[in-house]
Amino acid sequence: MNRHDLLDILTCAILVLDEKKRVVYMNQSGEVLFGQSQQRALGEPVAQLLRSDIFHEHLELTRCQHDPQSIRECAVELGNGEQITIDCIITPLSVHDWTNHVLLEIQRVDRQLRIVREEQMIHQQQAIRELVRGIAHEIKNPLGGLRGAAQLLESELDNPELKEYTQIIISEADRLKNLVNGLLGPRTLPRPEAVNIHEVLEHVRSLVSAGASPELHFVRDYDPSIPEFQGDRDQLVQVVLNIVTNAIRVLDGKGVVQLRTRILRQFTIQQVRYRHVLKVDICDNGAGVPEHLRDKLFLPMVSGHAEGSGLGLAIAQSLVRRHHGLIQYESVPGYTCFSILIPLENGHAPR
Repeated sequence: MNRHDLLDILTCAILVLDEKKRVVYMNQSGEVLFGQSQQRALGEPVAQLLRSDIFHEHLELTRCQHDPQSIRECAVELGNGEQITIDCIITPLSVHDWTNHVLLEIQRVDRQLRIVREEQMIHQQQAIRELVRGIAHEIKNPLGGLRGAAQLLESELDNPELKEYTQIIISEADRLKNLVNGLLGPRTLPRPEAVNIHEVLEHVRSLVSAGASPELHFVRDYDPSIPEFQGDRDQLVQVVLNIVTNAIRVLDGKGVVQLRTRILRQFTIQQVRYRHVLKVDICDNGAGVPEHLRDKLFLPMVSGHAEGSGLGLAIAQSLVRRHHGLIQYESVPGYTCFSILIPLENGHAPR
C-alpha cells in the first residue's frame, strides 16, 4: 500500500499545494468535501476551492515562516457557494518530491458544532422551564387570593367609581395569570393526525396576507414529493404563524418572506439520527436578529420588540419539540432564516 492509498483511508480532507498554491494532490475525503474529483482539481488554485481571508492569511504565514499553523472553527465558502465551518492544520513539507509544498488537513465540524449548540440550548431551556414552573406556582396562589378579595370587595361597594378600581385589580390579575400560563407553555395534549405541511403553510399565508401591506410579498418554494406525516396540525399552524408574524413585524410590512420545504436525509436531531427529516424554512430580508439576542432567542420573555411578550418563539420551540424536532435559525443583516426540523419516521408522532 502506497502513501496515497493510506491518505484515502482518512476521514479528513487532505490536500497538497505547490509553491503557487495549486492543488497537486487531494484524497477521497477531499473529493467528497469539495464535490469534485482529484483529476479535475489538479492544478486548480486552492482559492477556487476554498474562500476565507483567515484561511489564506494562515496559509501565507506557513509559507513565509515554514511553521505549521492551526485554525479552529473557521467559516469558509466552498467553490459551489456553500458556507461551512472547518478545523484546519497547515503544515509545510520538505520531502524530496514535495519541496516547498504545503499539506492541508481539513475537517468539517458543522455537524459537531450544531449538536453541541442543540444540547446547550435544550439543557438551558429545561433548566429555565423548571425554574418558571416553581415561580409560576408561587405567583398563581396569591394571585387567585388577590382576585377573589377584589371580587368580594366589589360586591360590598355601592359607589360605581370605586368599582372601577376593583375591576382594574381583577383584569390585571387575569392578565398576570394568562402571562404565567404562557410561560408554562402549551397545556393541551397533542392530537396526532395526517398533516400536509404545505396545507399548513398555505393556511398561515392566507391568514397573514388578508391584512398585510401590498408591499409584503411571499415567495414559495415547495418540494411536492414531501409526504403527509403524523402531527398536530393546530400546533404546527401556531408554530408557523408565530415565526411568520415575527418576520412580518421585523419587515414592518414591507419586504419578502420566503416559505421553503425540503427533505433532509440521514440527519441528526437531539443526538438521534433519522433517515428522513422535514425541513421548513421561513426566511425574510429584514435587518436580522440583534447580536445581544442571538444566544437567548428561544427563552421566555426575550423579545426584540417593545410590544412583544417574548413567548412566541419559546412556545414554538416547545411545540416542535413535542414532534421530536427542533427550530434553528441563521441571521445576518438582510437575511434571516428560521428552520423547522421534524422527523418523518413512523413511530414519532407528537408526544
